[in-house]
Amino acid sequence: MSGSDAIILFGGTSNERRVSVASGQHVAAVLDEAEAWFLAPSGAVHRVTRAELAGFERPFERDFKPTAPAAFTSVVAALESQPARVFLLALHGGEGEDGTIQRMLEARRIGFTGPGADASARAFDKEVAKQVASGAGVRIARSVHLSKDPKILRRELAEMLAIYRRVVVKPVAGGSSVGLYHVASAEEAERAARGIDESGEAYLAEEFVSGTELTVGVVDGPSGPRALPASEVRLEEGRAFDYEGKYLGKGTREITPAEVPPAVSRAAQDLALAAHQALGCEGYSRTDVIVSAKGPVFLELNTLPGLTRASFLPQQLAAEGTSMLSFLEGQLAIARNRR
Repeated sequence: MSGSDAIILFGGTSNERRVSVASGQHVAAVLDEAEAWFLAPSGAVHRVTRAELAGFERPFERDFKPTAPAAFTSVVAALESQPARVFLLALHGGEGEDGTIQRMLEARRIGFTGPGADASARAFDKEVAKQVASGAGVRIARSVHLSKDPKILRRELAEMLAIYRRVVVKPVAGGSSVGLYHVASAEEAERAARGIDESGEAYLAEEFVSGTELTVGVVDGPSGPRALPASEVRLEEGRAFDYEGKYLGKGTREITPAEVPPAVSRAAQDLALAAHQALGCEGYSRTDVIVSAKGPVFLELNTLPGLTRASFLPQQLAAEGTSMLSFLEGQLAIARNRR
């Protein structure tokens, strides 16, 4: 039963839905018996043929628009139509990763891949995730929750800049480096403040930790969770690991396995394992780490990291010698047991 009972759910309403489409494409190409369902920004759900999904080009740059009319008017209607199936969640951000859809599935006793609703909600809020990780003895980057009052927000950014000289400003919830600002001057602080004002989202300002940027996947299996080989992110001078760098290959190099001493890689893997377990994750996750002069520092944990052909998790599985099919079958087995 490789995937005959599985439905790949991808898309969603978040600003990471393009990445989700690319994850859906890759997963559908590997699980040739699974159905593919697209959650449209409207909330309706479309059944998608694998030929249409496979033939969609430049998913990171264009919105996917299915040709068939919606099969279901809502996610709830879609889920309730298939109580005996398992859902492989290829969603990223928003309701797909903050615990909303996980809670719907749990309430209906429907199996699904990735962490449960509570773990998803904890990890999605970067401030809560850092508090939980810190409580488990993991080093975290210091940060402040930014006010929504424009005057106070600008004062807080100026104070953080005075203390740390360089700060990273990012949404409290969300991922894929959307809405991320690197601030090292008053001009950059003002640009970030204007972006925050326009977005209406909750933001935090975090000290910039200098060091090697690593990211580590953790995968649950029959003998418990294991950390995958770390990946290293190298930036060109003056570039940031933003959406363009991550998905369009502009100004960044991704190296898997990371070209760091074995002790550094092990320390990052230990941190990722500790964060995965502290947050109560099940299935798989990916933790972003900065290795400073004092050791690894936790930045954030992704509960449904990208599964695109170019994503870190598939890179790390390949480096470990695990096929994508074997990984997905293992995740579906966990989903069936959970149900």
